[in-house]
Amino acid sequence: MATISNDTFKFLKDLSKNNNKEWFTANKKRYEVAKADFEAFVTDMIKNMAKFDPPITNLEPKKCIFRIYRDTRFSKDKTPYKNNMGANFSVSPSKIHDHAGYYIHIEPGKSFLAGGAYEPQAPWINNIRQEIDYNTKEFKKIISAAAFKKNFGEIKGDKLKTVPKGFPKDHPELSLLQYKSFLLVHDVDDKLVTSDGFMKHLIDVYKSMKPFNDFLNRAAE
Repeated sequence: MATISNDTFKFLKDLSKNNNKEWFTANKKRYEVAKADFEAFVTDMIKNMAKFDPPITNLEPKKCIFRIYRDTRFSKDKTPYKNNMGANFSVSPSKIHDHAGYYIHIEPGKSFLAGGAYEPQAPWINNIRQEIDYNTKEFKKIISAAAFKKNFGEIKGDKLKTVPKGFPKDHPELSLLQYKSFLLVHDVDDKLVTSDGFMKHLIDVYKSMKPFNDFLNRAAE
């Protein structure tokens, strides 16, 4: 199985300390090597993830990977580059985030695996809440599974301070319905990221995430 090289990790560490155009230009060859290394890893990820989530097979690695160049037009932070490499795996038919998928974020000291629904737009979030209301027992079984608890603990995401429209104030599952994002996050340490066992680890984590994603995607259909 593919691995993340120590050189790629070292490049990201150095970039975080020298996030400017002059340094990046001088180290462009290092970036190209790191980029190719991450793309090879993502290619192998798709092959392995497709074994338990077949639609993933059709994803193109290059289209899954985020650009390292930051859009600084509306940000106070004017550093030109991201200090991480990331990729998103979703079968969404559009560029709008309207289906749950899988995400990998590689950054020294801050690497993590994630998935679910990030700030879903009104039609989808409304459908997710209805799906939870209609199939509460199924959803609670998913988020209480041993592997789910081990890998994610609980759902992450901001919550409404009020009651979602269309639901009573005394709804027994109000705390679940108030989520504005339905996210799962699994932190990984630096040593694991560059180890031979990282691919197997992330596949196991994503497998435990799939029932959650399937439930959210059912609400997107």
